[in-house]
Amino acid sequence: MQLFLLHFAGGNVYSFEFLRKEITAVDFIPLELPGRGKRHKEKLIINKDQAIEDYYKQIKSLRNGEPYMIYGHSMGAALGFSVAAKMEADGDNPELLIVSGNPGPGIKKNKDFLYHQLDDLNFKKELMILGGIAKEIRENNDLFDYFLPIIRADFECLETGFSSEKDLKINTPIYALMGSDEDNGDKIENWKNFTNNTFTSEIWNGDHFFIYKSAVQLASIFISQHKKHLINQNRNYYV
Repeated sequence: MQLFLLHFAGGNVYSFEFLRKEITAVDFIPLELPGRGKRHKEKLIINKDQAIEDYYKQIKSLRNGEPYMIYGHSMGAALGFSVAAKMEADGDNPELLIVSGNPGPGIKKNKDFLYHQLDDLNFKKELMILGGIAKEIRENNDLFDYFLPIIRADFECLETGFSSEKDLKINTPIYALMGSDEDNGDKIENWKNFTNNTFTSEIWNGDHFFIYKSAVQLASIFISQHKKHLINQNRNYYV
């Protein structure tokens, strides 16, 4: 079974390395958008449709005919939802869409501003409040300044395309996770309005980046889905 991982704003192909050692039975495939990581020479994307198309093409090129899952955190959750819809349109449905750190389409942050429109000083302050910025980046101004355009572009991508999924509904099951200290964590059930299939939601302890302290729990979701597939596969084999 393949697992495609879609990073959060400012993330890259290495953002989920904390999970890799916990997942051995599943094909671990982290993806990234242009302008960072292994794709640092490519131009940043600030258009949501283009970001969705980029991820869609990556997954299409990496599919091997086996069942697969899509997992996205925060920005990756929003984009992953639309990517799953495009894959369904091709008749290649994911087994499961796992989303974390995101209350789903239509739910706005409890802020009266757009992140990508803030000046650098206030943008940095808000990112520090949000969390998830590594200590070595926080304490190195040059490194922080390097990542700012990447994070700003990702926020612009999301904030200017905020309503693009409002009429979308997928046939893939959705498994939603949020941190107990997150804004809009109480809105997690919103995700059930966007699937025609089963829906599961859980609130775990932590802030927006609770996943870093929940690697084993998170990996268990992927592993359980893989085992479920193997059981169904064996059952069908002996019928």
